[in-house]
Formats: sequence, C-alpha cells, structure tokens
Amino acid sequence: MDSRAILAELPRLRRYARAMLRDRAAADDLVQDTLERAWSRLAQWRSGSDLRAWLFSIMHNLRVDQLRRPGLPTDSIDDAAHEVATRPTQTDKLEVMDIAAALQLLPDEQREILLLVALEEMSYAEISASLNIPLGTVMSRLSRGRERLRLLMAGDMPGGALRLVR
Repeated sequence: MDSRAILAELPRLRRYARAMLRDRAAADDLVQDTLERAWSRLAQWRSGSDLRAWLFSIMHNLRVDQLRRPGLPTDSIDDAAHEVATRPTQTDKLEVMDIAAALQLLPDEQREILLLVALEEMSYAEISASLNIPLGTVMSRLSRGRERLRLLMAGDMPGGALRLVR
C-alpha cells in the first residue's frame, strides 16, 4: 500500500475527530497521532482489509487512551475564529447549535456510534470491526443514542432544555 491510500482517508478522519471532540486543535492532534501510529504499524495492516476501518480503529483506541489518561483542561484560542458551516439563516444555525449541544449530552459510546453512522456513513459491520465490539452492541448503542437524541431535541429529558443556548 502506498501513502496515497492513507492520505485519501484524511478528510474522513479529520471530520470525525472534529465532530467527536468539538475542538479543532485537539482533533487535528488526534488525526496526526492516528496517522503516526498507522504509519509506524503499517506492517500490521492486512492487505485486502478495509483501510478506513483500520484507521478508525486506531483513532478509537488512541481516544480511549486519552480519556483514561488524566490531562490538563485547555482552551484553544482558535475556537472563536471558526464556526460550523451552515446556510445563512438564523434558525439553521440555532438548530445546528441545538444538535451539537444534544450530542454532547450523550454518553461517549452512543455519540461515537451515531457519528460513525451519520457522519462517516460506516456500516454496522465496519463500526463493529473498528471499535472491536459485537455487532449487536453497535445496533443497541445506536438505537439508544438515537432515542436519547430525539428526546433531548424534543426537550423531553431532564437536562434537555437546549433552547437556552439561544
């Protein structure tokens, strides 16, 4: 395999990391760490297997390691300069803000599955392989995450008053 195949997956890795972390600098660091680990362990990749699933698996494992490791909370100075791309209507921006806030209220394992399905359009089997969890667990977490997100967006859950963001 050549480096072009890995570089072709870069936009997907970056998009997923940014959606998951909501911090551009931390997401870029996670993508860089993922690429570094993939490159150093290139001999472990099985030719003919799904490169995207392998890279997402590496990213997932690195993220789990980050969460286990205590760290100092930091704020990126670039966060205020970057906004989520939306259509130029006020309500659209508010809806995106509501969804982003609701996603952050979900447990990590549910948010992770939702983002891989909705944002990365990965199949359940690819997610199962990437996260090294059973297919049934993927479907269960997705179902619970969708339901919880629906309730949060409808304001039917405690802590679901997302309209306060406005």
